[in-house]
Amino acid sequence: MRILVLGGDGYLGWPVALHLSGRGHEVGVVDNFARRQYDYEMGVDSLVPIKHLQQRVRVWEEVSGLRIATYVGDLTDAPFVRKTLTEFRPDAVVHFAEQRSAPYSMIDQNHAVYTQVNNVVGTLNLLYAIAEVDPAIHLVKLGTMGEYGTPNIDIEEGFIEITHRGRTDVLPYPKQPGSFYHLSKVHDSHNIMFACRIWGLRSTDLNQGIVYGQETPETVLHPDLATRFDYDGVFGTVLNRFCVQAVIGHPLTVYGSGGQTRGMLDIRDTLACVELACDNPPEAGEYRVFNQFTESFSVQQLAEMVVDAYPGNVEIVHLDDPRVEKQEHYYRAAHTKLLDLGLVPHLLSSRTLSSLLAVVDRFRDRVDPVAIEPTVEWRSTASTLRTAGSGAAGHAREAESTDA
Repeated sequence: MRILVLGGDGYLGWPVALHLSGRGHEVGVVDNFARRQYDYEMGVDSLVPIKHLQQRVRVWEEVSGLRIATYVGDLTDAPFVRKTLTEFRPDAVVHFAEQRSAPYSMIDQNHAVYTQVNNVVGTLNLLYAIAEVDPAIHLVKLGTMGEYGTPNIDIEEGFIEITHRGRTDVLPYPKQPGSFYHLSKVHDSHNIMFACRIWGLRSTDLNQGIVYGQETPETVLHPDLATRFDYDGVFGTVLNRFCVQAVIGHPLTVYGSGGQTRGMLDIRDTLACVELACDNPPEAGEYRVFNQFTESFSVQQLAEMVVDAYPGNVEIVHLDDPRVEKQEHYYRAAHTKLLDLGLVPHLLSSRTLSSLLAVVDRFRDRVDPVAIEPTVEWRSTASTLRTAGSGAAGHAREAESTDA
């Protein structure tokens, strides 16, 4: 197939593009490097150094003999989106091109508005472009398990059968998002479902859990093919933070009681899930949802697993939770559709954790301990953010989504 990866310079977008290219697909990537701009804004950096996109693409061509087309632009620019689809003519579009950090969206009004405008308007422009250029294009959109929140009932895959006053219907599962970022994903889901219904588009919404891991079979072929490793308090994911803290001898900082439970998956399973979705497209007019995770853990469980995996002494401390979330809650979410398509998961193990810890140890001199501190307070309309500059986000646009 011809597959266009939006946000193809990001943490997940880049290894997905390599994986699909290596599997024989003709791949193009779109990005405007906003994810890199967020680092400049906050004064932080990826733990693992990464090359610029053009260098990455050149090295991939040298290593594999395969070409990846590049397009630099912004999804909020509707003419650019339409022009890119017209030129590349994709069979499928994999959409990672959104601001993906919940803390970033909660910094202040500017960051909340930016996140919603960037994510919702960019996806709307994409939907219109697909409808006008080729409605047969399969949109594979990265959503998030955070759309659901933590209800006191089982979470289904996108839809739930409801019986009310003697009548039964299948309806979209009720959403209880926990940040302005997660709200933007809910808006995306509603807009995509609506576009499928009225224009006959086809789309797969991948409600992904928290992704861990930094190495894939393709990124380890050359140092210049490496993808990001975020550990800071705004974009860093919880397992990354714990691994960095263990290696530098810092206590593992658990927010609140640590009973918050989330779905998680290995980065290699993200690649497999995206490929399975592309290889098995929905029918015209069909909007479907896959819950994309393989296991569920509480924050406390993750901290204890890192303690067990790290060969040195590690302490766990509990901090006041800067977020507004349930500390203890029921969490049972369905995730069978991708397994039914053939997903063979990589489960979180001591071996996986040892691999992550080894990556951190290799680049431990690049760790900035101050960057790990939580600075975004959900209960405040303006948080004290550690930045290199003003903190204004109006010039930044696209990034990949992994759920910080």
